[in-house]
Amino acid sequence: MRELVPWLTLIFRDKRRLVVGALLILLTLVSGLGLLALSGWFITATAVTGMLLAAGIAAQLNIYTPGGGIRLFAVTRTVGRYLERVYNHDTVLRLLAALRVTLFQALSSVPGFQRQHLKGADWLARLTSDVDVMDTLYLRLVAPTLLALLLTGGLIAVALFVYSPLMAGFVGALLVLAFLLSTAALHLRNGEVARQRVDGQNALRERLIDQLRGQAELTAAGLLAQTHEDLARQASIWSTDQSRLGRNIAWHRALSGICINLAVLVALWVGLELYRGGAISGPVAVLMPLMLLGMAEVLGPLPDAFGVLGSTQAAARRLNAVSNAEGGEDRGRHSDTAGGTQDASLLLSFQDVSVCREGQVVALEGVTAAIRCGEWVGVVGASGSGKSTLLDVAAGLVEATGGVIARGAGLQRVAYLEQQTVIFNDTVRRNLVPDGRQLDDALIWRTLALVRLDERISQIPGQLDGWLGRLGSQLSGGEARRIALARTLLREADLVVLDEPFTGVDAATSAAISCGMRQYLEGRTLLVAAHDASAMPEVDRLLMLQPPRGE
Repeated sequence: MRELVPWLTLIFRDKRRLVVGALLILLTLVSGLGLLALSGWFITATAVTGMLLAAGIAAQLNIYTPGGGIRLFAVTRTVGRYLERVYNHDTVLRLLAALRVTLFQALSSVPGFQRQHLKGADWLARLTSDVDVMDTLYLRLVAPTLLALLLTGGLIAVALFVYSPLMAGFVGALLVLAFLLSTAALHLRNGEVARQRVDGQNALRERLIDQLRGQAELTAAGLLAQTHEDLARQASIWSTDQSRLGRNIAWHRALSGICINLAVLVALWVGLELYRGGAISGPVAVLMPLMLLGMAEVLGPLPDAFGVLGSTQAAARRLNAVSNAEGGEDRGRHSDTAGGTQDASLLLSFQDVSVCREGQVVALEGVTAAIRCGEWVGVVGASGSGKSTLLDVAAGLVEATGGVIARGAGLQRVAYLEQQTVIFNDTVRRNLVPDGRQLDDALIWRTLALVRLDERISQIPGQLDGWLGRLGSQLSGGEARRIALARTLLREADLVVLDEPFTGVDAATSAAISCGMRQYLEGRTLLVAAHDASAMPEVDRLLMLQPPRGE
């Protein structure tokens, strides 16, 4: 349970809302128990009074007070349930916002190279289903468990002080057994299966996404049928785990219900014995059995929560691994933090930097270079020489496996245009400013004019607020590349990194963009890579890379 502590700490920041929500749940549960018990008492009292009158014995019954109590409990239960759902739903939405903000803040501080080992399906699971599990942690697990313990203790106390120690002992033992069957015992039985199920679900999602992305290649290679079989086999394993979880939850719910019903029988038997001995009245004898019947509603939500607690713990561990990720020891041996350089004009330097992919394949070898503030440096070299890898290292997306990287104090933000062009299914404005910053339209149009897209965008209905379609379907390849370039240029960055910025762009347009970039990026540092110098803006100097010796 230790992995849940950080998220429980976050959840319990707003204690007032949680206490109010728990009190509303308690009001609803107590009203349900009171309605059931008082109704039974009233019916029994009415029957006893009727039998006495039929036997010629004078008897009277106040029907107004218990009748008013029944109506009060009925209204309180209905209104309390409504208020509890509305209030706690709002609390859950607030918790969800806090959880997501906390997680995204943690992610933003994690170096890029530490985020790359996870695929898109993994990130999808962490940012959606895992967080959804955490935001229901209080309402499904914490609050019902605490309230069940409170009401169980309350009923045992009533049995002890109103009825007899014998009833309190038997009823208490059966209620505690029912509670344990619904919570700890079920978690012990289902914990590992729940973890296997959530891992299988993530693996199944990953396989499915990979198959959809590579369907054309799999079809061409004749492997689609085999992939379908593997996917169906994995889905069958996940379905088996899901069924096993459901069966275990159902069995423990049934056993818990049996314990409650046994407690009802014991309470009824002891109550009738007390009634026969004259210790209590007949209507009072049925109060405890009926209240115990209401405990089914109190303990009912617990098996669903504790049956999948293993999944909740697995989700918490994955989120903890993301939110607690740090630079790591290896990175500390190979890089200096900002401020570690002696020359104030030095923004970024590489000393004998090497990168090995998966510990074996050498992607970059023995690069030594220094980039000063405001300097424009071009990186050229043959295919496979490590140009993109060097840019990834400079942007912090890849960790160097050898050498030293020194970052100056002036290097706080990096804007990076990778080789792959990414266009979102969104408006022009949201594609250019995806982080939601409020930029002046004049600046956006100026940037579009720089990349020679102002006339093209002005023709789109809605202009800046016009939609580009799925994957930029309204744009050509060169236009999409220039949208991505404009997005990078609009970033407020100390270092602008461009990898093949003019891919798919004709020579005349590339030359026109290059001429305007110097003035646009005045004072900022540029690191650009291309297959040769003619495919990049004019730079101050060139860095020539040679293919690694292992190539």
